[in-house]
Amino acid sequence: MSLFPTTGADGRRLVLFWQLSRRFWLGGHWPVIALMVLMLSVVLLQLLVQVSLNLWNRNFFDALERRDGYAMWAQAELFFPLAAASVLLAATSVWGRMTTQRKWREAMTRDIIETWAAKNHDGEIEGGIDGAENPEYRIAEDVRVATDAPVDLSLAFISSGLTAATFFGVLWSVGGSIEFELFGKHHEIPGYLVIGVVMYSTLMTSLMLLLGRRMPGVIETKNQAEAEFRAAAEIMRGDRADTDGVARAKKATLLQRLGKVLASWRELCWQLARTTLVSQTNFLFAPIAAYILCVPKYASGAMTLGEVTQSAAAFVTVQGAINWLVDNYQRLADWRSAAHRVSALLLAIDNMDDGDGVSAQRGDPKQAAPDSGSEFSGSR
Repeated sequence: MSLFPTTGADGRRLVLFWQLSRRFWLGGHWPVIALMVLMLSVVLLQLLVQVSLNLWNRNFFDALERRDGYAMWAQAELFFPLAAASVLLAATSVWGRMTTQRKWREAMTRDIIETWAAKNHDGEIEGGIDGAENPEYRIAEDVRVATDAPVDLSLAFISSGLTAATFFGVLWSVGGSIEFELFGKHHEIPGYLVIGVVMYSTLMTSLMLLLGRRMPGVIETKNQAEAEFRAAAEIMRGDRADTDGVARAKKATLLQRLGKVLASWRELCWQLARTTLVSQTNFLFAPIAAYILCVPKYASGAMTLGEVTQSAAAFVTVQGAINWLVDNYQRLADWRSAAHRVSALLLAIDNMDDGDGVSAQRGDPKQAAPDSGSEFSGSR
């Protein structure tokens, strides 16, 4: 199952989610614009500090290799303002991200509640749409996940792209070319550290996509099973005047749905175990791979110790940036599931009778295009 389907009912539901979101992001409200400028500025400043720390790493270990005490102390003094800047920017980033997430969640929740409040509440809200069960939970929890994750993931993606582009240059300039003899012929590979990090990162990302290809579907199935279990529990709690036969049937339904919840969790456990094989292997081997690639040039005297540590740090940084998908695959799958379910709730509310008793239903909600007159599309 694709993380970002563009066709079918799933794709249309994600389109509906972004149609509602664009009011917040493209509404021209100055607090939102100010937050966007702040967060992008922090990303750029963090990259500047990261490059400075990478250069500091080289100078410090070069001084260590020369046993130059004066230079080592000078670098130690330089470290503290760089560390302070990094800490301050990290705290600012957290404030900016969480403030943006809070405001987006507030705007989306208000839109949903206002439209829901204008509907006729005599009938059921689900309307036969999978994912619209327990609307209170959809509004309280799924809206939170659907608005938290895109902010974090988007900033991480931008940061990863800029970091990879910047540190590619560091690897190319510091690593240079490697020369070797093979089968009696002289060979030279320019920018070999860049080639190495691209190959390594491609391998890790491919393994993650292969082993975690079922993760989005498994997470969505798990969330759906949880919603059905909560809905059955609400039904069992809601009516205390049932006959013994009806009560037993409700209990059986509740236990059956509990079984589905446990089965889906078991499947998710296996999926997470498989993806952890890749992420943990990558965590252990990335720095070692960098040092191994630098060993030939260091052994020949073509690299200083500082250049080795600088190259290794840049290698790990670039590899982490390229492997953004590896690090965020589960978060993306969680977001997709939450956004899908929020959109299902939007469709269910859209298909409820209006307050004057007039039905707003537009046919099969699974097949209805989200932009065909939906009360959630466009601007208010």
